Amino acid sequence: MTALARPTHGRMIGGVCAALARRFGTSATTMRVIFLLSCLLPGPQFLLYIALWILFPSEDQADAHAAW
Repeated sequence: MTALARPTHGRMIGGVCAALARRFGTSATTMRVIFLLSCLLPGPQFLLYIALWILFPSEDQADAHAAW
């Protein structure tokens, strides 16, 4: 498993689904479909997406931080 960081390439909106897909070894498309299907259920999916967008560092920032 890789570290959770939003990729700079291959992301649609914020890169959260792409980061989760990379982490769990699935395709980004599959993760996006799962997210869209979960939006049909009641719950705070959009708030969770925004929170993960804020919490997950961008790949650029993660690489710069790892260099320290």
